[in-house]
Amino acid sequence: MHMNFPAQRGNMEYYCLGCSTRYPTDELYYTCPECGSVFLLEDLDFDRLKATPGTQWREIFDTRAATKTTALRGIFRFYELMAPVLDEQDIVYLGEGQTPIIQANETLIDQVGQPFAYKNDGQNPSASFKDRGMACAFSYLKALARENQWDEVLTVCASTGDTSAAAALYAAYVGSPLRSVVILPHGKVTPQQLAQPLGSGATVLEVPGVFDDCMRVVEHLADNFRVALLNSKNAWRILGQESYAFEAAQWFDWNLSGKAIFVPIGNAGNITAIMGGLLKLYKLGIIETLPRVVGVQSHHADPVYRYYAVDEPTEREYKPVTVEPSVAQAAMIGNPVSFPRVKHFAEQYEAIGGKDSFSVVQVTEQAIIEGMLLANRHGHIACTQGGECLAGLIRAKELGLLEDNELAILDATAHSLKFIDFQTMYFEDSFPQGYGITSKPENRNSPQLVIAPEERERLSADDYTRVTAEAVVKRLGLLKR
Repeated sequence: MHMNFPAQRGNMEYYCLGCSTRYPTDELYYTCPECGSVFLLEDLDFDRLKATPGTQWREIFDTRAATKTTALRGIFRFYELMAPVLDEQDIVYLGEGQTPIIQANETLIDQVGQPFAYKNDGQNPSASFKDRGMACAFSYLKALARENQWDEVLTVCASTGDTSAAAALYAAYVGSPLRSVVILPHGKVTPQQLAQPLGSGATVLEVPGVFDDCMRVVEHLADNFRVALLNSKNAWRILGQESYAFEAAQWFDWNLSGKAIFVPIGNAGNITAIMGGLLKLYKLGIIETLPRVVGVQSHHADPVYRYYAVDEPTEREYKPVTVEPSVAQAAMIGNPVSFPRVKHFAEQYEAIGGKDSFSVVQVTEQAIIEGMLLANRHGHIACTQGGECLAGLIRAKELGLLEDNELAILDATAHSLKFIDFQTMYFEDSFPQGYGITSKPENRNSPQLVIAPEERERLSADDYTRVTAEAVVKRLGLLKR
């Protein structure tokens, strides 16, 4: 079913969370020129959308779910709620969005003691949730380059892996005048993640240090040179990531009552986007109840947890932390750039949903890796950040933050194959000391050689088959038919 692209356009501006200054969107801003704080993008005509009842918006979005119109098939199914200033010709679609929500099986639910499901964002094109933000950011860049007739735009990002993979993929697809450069922390990115930007043809530059060091380099470039920064400081990326919230609501037929959404915090872009998206749905009457939102942080990188661990809001003080090694690499960030956005939306969220509607829990590295292994042993494809979410669910239950029948929706931000080296380290009990992870024998798994290779050389073909089969029978305890 082909559909007409929406004719109505919004009126978007950058809004500074530090000094409230506003800027037009005919230029790419990252931080406020006045005070240096981060931006949100706001549609000044958003209230016009309230003239359409929430029930009608549901019908519009549900009807679009069947469309074959390319520009409406991905995250822009929710066009009016995201970046309603873009023209159809500029929208980039690589199959991102519409990732499934997979209920945990009964065995795992019984073991955890709480009903839950994973939203598999590792099923996006570059195998992580970052494609949502990149689809929006690159659509905007494509429009900006076309309108200004630029002959070259250098896109640049700092990354622990997923951002660079997504940025390189979308830059490769759009092509000229866009060109991709990614800056990675040397030795801190898995081989699988490093392979992705290299395969997409990006220029990959490694610098000593951790993600926060890379980010400072990229920020310096963006402040002083003509480059397009693609980290979550880019407010267009945050807009694209709101689609996660819209999809979760649509999956449950727009009823998020009795639901809790767990999100790994990392650079805090995703939790910002999810809260921002849910608030839009609520303001338009598309959903009637805000779900609980729970952010999760490792004890090796937990500045947002520390801030909200202080119960009295007036006594809270935000301080960056020095990170230690984490298996949840995308969460290994000691100074999340989007923290001001989290604070902004959390205050709105709690004003509507009450004090218990938003919280942050802290989990250990041991719990994170074992959360991933536990999930994947029961049929999931969760990354270490997905393991962090499951660890967060278990911790939230211990703390009494959830109702007994509340359905938890866990964010598996990437595909498990991106983090397979951490699984191997656990199975081989070879984690470096800094991680603080000890492998438990009952959780390990390894291939087992059935017969020695030299026997293969010694035996005839028929004898090889018989001897090998007999060894398998003995190993598995098989019974005759």
